[in-house]
Amino acid sequence: MSAATGFLTFDPGVVSEAAVVVAVAVAVAVAVGAETRRRRCLVLVAQASHELRGPLCAARLGLHGLGGEGAGARVAAIDLELRRAALALDDLAAAPRGHRAAERAGAVELGALLGEAFEAWHALAVARGVALEVEPPQGPVVVHADRLRLAQACGNLVANAIEHGGGAVHVRTRAAGAGRARIEVTDGGPGLPAPIGELVSAARGRHARRGHGLALAAGIAERHGGRLTTAPSPRGARLVLELPAAAAPADRRRRRRRRAWWVAVADSPP
Repeated sequence: MSAATGFLTFDPGVVSEAAVVVAVAVAVAVAVGAETRRRRCLVLVAQASHELRGPLCAARLGLHGLGGEGAGARVAAIDLELRRAALALDDLAAAPRGHRAAERAGAVELGALLGEAFEAWHALAVARGVALEVEPPQGPVVVHADRLRLAQACGNLVANAIEHGGGAVHVRTRAAGAGRARIEVTDGGPGLPAPIGELVSAARGRHARRGHGLALAAGIAERHGGRLTTAPSPRGARLVLELPAAAAPADRRRRRRRRAWWVAVADSPP
């Protein structure tokens, strides 16, 4: 049976069926949206929880080496790791709302950042019996980024190489041309178990227990206009954190080139 209103004719049965279809579609959309938000919250919580373990472990190991020559560098490294942990706690507090802590960008000299973090990485490498080499750049390599977020990204890549890569771990930063800067972490292990994109996607989708550190580093790179990728290596895996380069401040341009290496070998004391 049909009914007419003005020039429009409609069938109540068809309208009723259409209303049901629309209602179901809306309900499905709401459910999908809620599930998406829930999964995003779970990923953020998992990443924040993962991030808490690394710096706290490194800080604990670093405390054992305090005192004597080099104590100032160790204190600076521990301070950086504890600030990473505080940032992870802020991320954890913001995660139920589907957010993370606000980021504060500024000029970051990557060589100085690696040097500041070296002592904490040294302690972890010695504890794992891994040889670690951190090569300072030949000149200033500067990016515009949140310093603590980059410390998070680098710390996770180095810890991943030390804990899962095996063999010697080599870290360096350099200008890559075309306005790009790179941080490269190479290990002597068997290589990644899958392409980097698959590992990151699996961690973000909560389909794997491992890979949260890689996903965290990849997200930080993306939010700063960069990317996490791989590069050919004669052995093991070489992960590359690539970021847009920024102009170095005038006072840093005048610094003499540093040619020393920071080295932590497996049998050296922390």
